[in-house]
Amino acid sequence: MRILATTLFALALFAGPAVAQLEISSPGQQAIPLALTRFLPLEEDVRPEIAAEINEVLEGDLGFSGLFDLVDPEAFLSDADKIGLLSIDVNFSQWRLLGAEALVKGAYSVRGDQLVIEARLFDVNRSRLSNGRRYVGRLKDLRRIAHAFADQILKALTGFEGPFNSRISYVSNRTGNKEIYIMDSDGYNDTRITDHQSIALNPDFSPDGRELIFTSYQRGNPDLFRKVLASGTENLLSNRNGLNVTARHRPGGDEMALTLSRDGNTEIYLLDRNGKIEDRLTRSWGIDINPS
Repeated sequence: MRILATTLFALALFAGPAVAQLEISSPGQQAIPLALTRFLPLEEDVRPEIAAEINEVLEGDLGFSGLFDLVDPEAFLSDADKIGLLSIDVNFSQWRLLGAEALVKGAYSVRGDQLVIEARLFDVNRSRLSNGRRYVGRLKDLRRIAHAFADQILKALTGFEGPFNSRISYVSNRTGNKEIYIMDSDGYNDTRITDHQSIALNPDFSPDGRELIFTSYQRGNPDLFRKVLASGTENLLSNRNGLNVTARHRPGGDEMALTLSRDGNTEIYLLDRNGKIEDRLTRSWGIDINPS
């Protein structure tokens, strides 16, 4: 199983300046009290199912982290029913009364298949905006957008990079053959990537998350393939005699480390993007495998 932290694809992301830290009075490792309000419509097209799904993702991500104590929505006062994308429009005294130290507000609009989400994180103690994002995408991007803002919340409040907008690649034999699948960090958007009707294994995301390399026995030999996720284009990278397995991308580059057994001994090689050998990395009498 491979996990990749990705940016949003096919989305335009506009970000204003963000305050790096919030004033948090919770001592030690105590969970941060955070109020998550329901996202409201920016226009007359009210789509309650959209608001519900945004909040479901945010609540799931933040709750899963164990770092936040979500304020009970049943206790919310009148300010929760206002969009309040600017600090001047937020009644911070109401949220302080509820014990919240961070506040999430947001709004959405839908035109055809286009989705716009305005998301805000406020510092309740300082009565100011901490982080604001405007996401533009398609309706199918809704969960990815919500995961992305959950990452922003975690970063602003803890300083840690968030894992929520990650994707996981894995192997499953649910069809009777071992195929490659990817899914979001919370298990949604589970998608089969290969249909080789054979054995596919060792998936690895490219550094930018746009491609996946993997080994497949489709042609009878364990060969290395690349899949472009957006287009579905697939090409053969290495079909050298013997093993072409456990390929891993070089962080920040196009090169790959790959285990080959072409000379009768299992060694690790460095390949360029097109599968050409650039260097042999190991020279051992033993079995060298699984570069990382």
